[in-house]
Amino acid sequence: MHSPSQGRSLELFFIDGKPDGMLTAEVFNWTGHVLVAPRTQIADALKRAEAGYTGVYLLLGEHEGGPLAYIGEGESISKRIKDHDLGKDWWTKAVMITSAANNLHKAHVQYLEARLIEEAKSVGRVQLENANNPARPSLSEADQANMEAFLEYILMVLPALRIDAFLEKKRPNTSLERPTFPGAGPPTFTLFLKKENIKATAILIEGEFVVQAGSMARKSWVGTKADKTHYWRLYDELVTQGVLIDKGTHRVFSENYAFASTSAAGAIVNGRSTAGPSAWRLQGSDKSYKDWEADKLREDLDDA
Repeated sequence: MHSPSQGRSLELFFIDGKPDGMLTAEVFNWTGHVLVAPRTQIADALKRAEAGYTGVYLLLGEHEGGPLAYIGEGESISKRIKDHDLGKDWWTKAVMITSAANNLHKAHVQYLEARLIEEAKSVGRVQLENANNPARPSLSEADQANMEAFLEYILMVLPALRIDAFLEKKRPNTSLERPTFPGAGPPTFTLFLKKENIKATAILIEGEFVVQAGSMARKSWVGTKADKTHYWRLYDELVTQGVLIDKGTHRVFSENYAFASTSAAGAIVNGRSTAGPSAWRLQGSDKSYKDWEADKLREDLDDA
């Protein structure tokens, strides 16, 4: 599943003026509407008109130390949550996705629910409380195409709201074969832990720092779990997903995996927070990522 490639404008409205309170999200030229509410404000959220529309919803929280989610649908989201889900004690945030004109019908949202569950299970970043995989309802070819387009926007908006249950970070080998600019391959970097004899390789491509399959990582997280970066949570997540496989004295990346920063990638390899820009080295040299980046910025300025 790929979100639209051209630029999009996301409009957020913080209903009570607080960044951690209720908010709505809309995209220009998209008929969808997203309402996000912490559980502490669910009563107020369910009073809003859009909460009574036909749509899909997510309940997000944690259980036994890991992320947990529930994906549901209803002809009235408000009624569904009141009748079935207020008894669940683990969730801390609700996300309600509807159409601004309330023109989704029951089969539409059943299709969206089924597809969201498929996507979440395929990505594997969060455990689902849903007991079953609902079948996709029968839709006309046109309706199915419309719902797939609607879904693409959902999967674009949710990560922007820091909801990463559907955000795929695994990368196929073929994605690393494309150069970042004509006539040159993507820059490659290595991180070597001499004492542990651990070596990892990463490629910078399309704004992502992709650690390659076969790269090694420390066997367990050795840093403090009080670290505000929470990279230890990501380490545990990658172990659970099977991205980091136990090889006895160390772990190995079973797949290419994209990180948002060199520090995040370095922390996972090292098993503790790491100054990524200084730790990664340009392959075939002793130049750090930090120095390589500075040189490239100077070159770009000189060429401007």
